[in-house]
Amino acid sequence: MLNLDRLRVLHAVATTGSVVGAARTLHVTTSAISQQVGRLEREMGQRLVERRGRGVRLTEAGELLARHAGELLAHAERVESGMAEHRGVVAGSLTIAAFATAARGLLPGALRDLRARHPELSVALAEREPHEAIPDLRRGRLDVTVAQDWAEDVTPAPDGLMRRDLLDDTFDVALPDAHPLAGRDRVAVGELAGDDWISWSAGQICHDWLVRTLRAEGGEPRVAHTASEHSTQLALVAAGLGVAVIPRLGREQAPPSVRYVRIDPPPIRRVFALWRESAAGRPAIGAAVAALRRQAALDRG
Repeated sequence: MLNLDRLRVLHAVATTGSVVGAARTLHVTTSAISQQVGRLEREMGQRLVERRGRGVRLTEAGELLARHAGELLAHAERVESGMAEHRGVVAGSLTIAAFATAARGLLPGALRDLRARHPELSVALAEREPHEAIPDLRRGRLDVTVAQDWAEDVTPAPDGLMRRDLLDDTFDVALPDAHPLAGRDRVAVGELAGDDWISWSAGQICHDWLVRTLRAEGGEPRVAHTASEHSTQLALVAAGLGVAVIPRLGREQAPPSVRYVRIDPPPIRRVFALWRESAAGRPAIGAAVAALRRQAALDRG
């Protein structure tokens, strides 16, 4: 009979692309991964992985079995989820990942809500950007992920995941108080196209939006400085080194020499929750999403 634990190991090798990645995902040693794959090969009577340089690749038989393993593991999770739903108790452990501003502006209230309503549920927060969190969610390392996209560029939920929109988050521009437009009530992004910009690193969702928007105004943006933390971005703005777009969610107070000015039209990103379809019946998942929605409603208010 097939062993689910060994199938889980093979599936982890397939989804992460390496023995090391599988070991990190399953929190075991690389030796344990190799031993489990070896036992599975003996049970199947076929080679499932083969050496490729310093790494490994799945054979044709390994790829076939890994696909079946993914289906079996998803079915097993649906069974467990269904039994938990039948029991109807919000308990156990849960890990929620969220990008930085959501982790600061949305999760503290949601976690406090969950603790008050469901004392038997243990919830851990992991701050992760969506490009890191979504693959881990699909692999089963996370239970719920709070992610983001842009209103004009909505990302469909990846296969096997369910999505629930939480809130729309508006961005304003942060200007040094000596900037010619700092006294305005609102400003168009095009009016700032020639300024030096302070942004996130290339490849991050907000950075890519900024570059795309400024290019649409007819010029190549001058990104003079990059920083992942808003406090660092605001410190650079306060020093007169450029301007930055800052979301309202999780926003901290600006330094005295910085002014927030509304952007017209306002750039809006969508903040949403994702979870595995196979785990949707778990009461803990439903409770977490409900808490996130309640907190998001308070934030909108």
